[in-house]
Amino acid sequence: MQTTQQTFKIQDLEKKDNMLEIVSDKYCRTILEVTKFKPKSATEITSETKIPISTVYRRIQTLHDNKLLATSGEINEEGKKFFLYKSKINGMKCHFNEGQVEVELILNN
Repeated sequence: MQTTQQTFKIQDLEKKDNMLEIVSDKYCRTILEVTKFKPKSATEITSETKIPISTVYRRIQTLHDNKLLATSGEINEEGKKFFLYKSKINGMKCHFNEGQVEVELILNN
C-alpha cells in the first residue's frame, strides 16, 4: 500500500528565505529529525543530540516561530509544567531555477 505525502508550497519570499536559513542550520535540522516520530522535551533533545540546552531552547523558539515545531504541555506528578516538541515536517524540497526559488514542505502526519 502506497501512502501519499502531504506537501505545502511556500509562496511568500520572506518565508522562503526563513525556511532556507533554518534548513541550513545543523542544530535546527537535528531537532527536526529527532522529534519527527515522537514528541520530546528539551532535556531529552539535549541528552540525545549533545546540543547545549541553551542552544536547543533558542532553536526551538525559531522552529516554533516558523511553524515547523508543534508544542504541547503537560504537568508531571510533582505539579511541574513541562513541554514536548514534535516536528511538523518530514522534509523540505527546494528548487532553484532561472533565478526563482521554490520551497515545498513535506508535512509530518
